[in-house]
Amino acid sequence: MMKVPSLNVPGLRRRKVEDLPGITAVARVDRRTKRLTKRLQPGEIAIIDHVDLDRVSAEALVACGAAAVINVAPSISGRYPNMGPKILLDAGIPLIDDASPELFERVADGDVIRVRDGMIYLGDELVGKGQPQTAESVEAAMTEARAGLSAQIEAFAANTMEYIRRERDLLIDGIGVPDVRTVMEGRHVLIVVRGYHYKEDLATLRPYIREYRPILIGVDGGADALLEAGYVPDMIVGDFDSVSEKALFSGAELVVHAYRDGRAPGLERVRRLGLEAVVFPATGTSEDVAMLLADAKGASLIVAVGTHWTLDEFLDKGRSGMASTFLTRLRVGSKLVDAKGVSRLYRSRISTSSLLLLVATTLLTIGVVLSVSPIGQVWLNGFLVAWNGFIFWLVGLFS
Repeated sequence: MMKVPSLNVPGLRRRKVEDLPGITAVARVDRRTKRLTKRLQPGEIAIIDHVDLDRVSAEALVACGAAAVINVAPSISGRYPNMGPKILLDAGIPLIDDASPELFERVADGDVIRVRDGMIYLGDELVGKGQPQTAESVEAAMTEARAGLSAQIEAFAANTMEYIRRERDLLIDGIGVPDVRTVMEGRHVLIVVRGYHYKEDLATLRPYIREYRPILIGVDGGADALLEAGYVPDMIVGDFDSVSEKALFSGAELVVHAYRDGRAPGLERVRRLGLEAVVFPATGTSEDVAMLLADAKGASLIVAVGTHWTLDEFLDKGRSGMASTFLTRLRVGSKLVDAKGVSRLYRSRISTSSLLLLVATTLLTIGVVLSVSPIGQVWLNGFLVAWNGFIFWLVGLFS
């Protein structure tokens, strides 16, 4: 009996895999979460390497519509109570935690994988496994992390003192601030960071931006946030690892945040694109650099959108250098206005139906006044004559 050869029909294997239990989808692989979210499409599975998954990264994964998130690192290490895992679970996105590190070698970007009960399959092959997180497991880890928060506060204080020692000349006297062509003397400066509620706050500030025309500074991806909102940044500050080429070619002045020893990894990308940039060596974060630059160049007011302020946010940023942000705010002083949460503060409590009712009531009141006053009678009669003339003309077109 002749053996019938098997047919390799494209898509047949995928259909069989998709019929199996679990979540089957295209995998997007990247150790940098903020880089991965730029190409993650709705319904795809994110494979990341992110210790203490922070709130901003989790919100970005939710906004992308991830079908599941596989983290080869612990999403809650216990250093502090980070909000990222809870945000994912509240959005209904499964989180597989502390998964096999080999996934980055065994799963290529674009492969179709299947996830079930913490097991990760590529076709029929088991390529990794992790711990599925639940609301109960996350809450237990958060409780344990809160118990150790005092140690983090002590470490934060120590980092603050170290930053003062390293950057006292910059903080006190402004020594080391480079020359830039953007004129900020006496101007308002709006600094945008892709942090908490930056989209809502930026939208709420539209009347302010329209009236005061502030200098617009985007901190790395904050430049893209400005472009998405319909604005063109005047300056981009950062290490340029998360800003698009579109933003870099927008005509904004580029300021590369460098290490204190002068190393500037972002400068290589700028030069590769044929662009020019100013280098600002500093120990702190890029948002600190933007604030210190605006302050040193004479800005009369600095409005910050999406920047970090609370202790939880400093720790959530996941770097000891966040102590610099605390000191930078002390240095800038009263000229700094934090726009965080302004969208919630400024949100109108008047509903659309109430506004329509108000307009209708106003028009009715005007009509009543016109109907009872002598001048109103003349206007109404004139309006009726004009209306009748229009109707007569319109009827004449069809007669």
